[in-house]
Amino acid sequence: MLTVPRRQAGLTALYLGVFATIWFSVPAADQPLRTLLIVASVAALGTAVVGAVVVARSRPEAGAVGDRASDRRYLIIVVAEFAAAGLGAALLAVLGRSAYAPVLVCAVVGAHFFPLTPLLRDPRLRLLGVAMCLVALAGLVTGLASAVVPGLVVGIGAGLLLWAYAVWTLATAPRPAG
Repeated sequence: MLTVPRRQAGLTALYLGVFATIWFSVPAADQPLRTLLIVASVAALGTAVVGAVVVARSRPEAGAVGDRASDRRYLIIVVAEFAAAGLGAALLAVLGRSAYAPVLVCAVVGAHFFPLTPLLRDPRLRLLGVAMCLVALAGLVTGLASAVVPGLVVGIGAGLLLWAYAVWTLATAPRPAG
């Protein structure tokens, strides 16, 4: 089974736990779904806190990601992701299709995991990327074919995927010695 270094697993859980919390807040939902989304948000935020604790208690491992060139590539990927998502959402708003902004953002987030895979040395990120793109597609199809708001499908799907991946990464991280 593939594992990532403990510190990297903590960072993954921290980031993805926060973003899962944000995705769970996207859909406007009635009760009881609204309550479930709030519970999921709190649980995802708890996962982020566990990730932060793991980072704080871990030392950088030998050969871990984090050199200047890797940091620069990471920053470029993330800036490109935010730019594409932001510009795309703005364009959709101008076109009067802002309900599809979560679909576009989810697809961009899914796509950004592909260049991150070799950089973070975690091939499992490809699975997350494919799954996020499929959630975006499901939101698009649902929005076009029914009265269900695309953000409901995408917010729940993306939140669950990011949260599950954060938990999976923590669960498979090597335990500290001693």
